[in-house]
Formats: sequence, structure tokens, C-alpha cells
Amino acid sequence: MAATKFWHSMLRISNPEETIKFFELLGLKQVERYDSEENRFSLYFMAVPGNEEAAQIELTHNWDEAGYDTGRNFGHLCFFVDDIYETCQKLSDAGVTINRPPRDGHMAFVKTPDNISIELIQADRGKLPPKEPWQSMENIGTW
Repeated sequence: MAATKFWHSMLRISNPEETIKFFELLGLKQVERYDSEENRFSLYFMAVPGNEEAAQIELTHNWDEAGYDTGRNFGHLCFFVDDIYETCQKLSDAGVTINRPPRDGHMAFVKTPDNISIELIQADRGKLPPKEPWQSMENIGTW
């Protein structure tokens, strides 16, 4: 069985400055930031100093969002996997819904039986060469 490593939980946020300040008050520090002008969002990764690789919180700010209803702001859990194709095949064979297939050899989204999104990332944020049938699959659902 391929190894799995927890990476992060994602929360959608409306006010990055206030939310980052809140997590800093809890002792977390921002370890990474990614901005997408094209898709109009920013990602802020927060972690406990000295434990950055163990587990992080991804704060997602969609620039045009006016606020979230209760519960809408929890996004997903994320895990690194040794072989994204092997992991998705095993899950698919067991009847798990693959909402976003690993067409790019890097990322996939699946759902738990309770419809919680789980993001799978190729280990060390790597990318495997394209592989069928994943390469030609369309999104099976929404995530």
C-alpha cells in the first residue's frame, strides 16, 4: 500500500488580515502564500513553528466572495500520496467517487461517504507523467 501523509485542512476566509492575525495569536506562522490574479484568489498556509511539514491550515481567500454561510467555509482535508494514480485506482475500485481525476499526475479530489472533499497531492508536490485512463477523464463531479 502506498504511504499517505496528511498535509493540510482548508478553510475559506473573507478577511485574510483578521484571520491570519487570529491564527498568529494561537502561535501559528504563515509559511507560504500563493496569489492567482487570473483566478482571483489567494492561499495562505499557516503552521506551528518547527512543525511546518506535519500539518498546515490553508486559508483560501476568494477575492470576490462577500461572506460565507455557516459551514460553507470548511473546504477539504489534504494528503500527500506516494502514487496518485495507484491511490485513485484503489479508491475507484472500492466505489469511491473521484470528483476531480488526477489527469495532470499531480492532484485529485475525492469524497468521503459523508461528502467531505479530500484533496490528494502527489508526494512532495511532484507530478507523474500522464497515464490512462486518468489523462483523458473529464471531471466526474464538482468539488
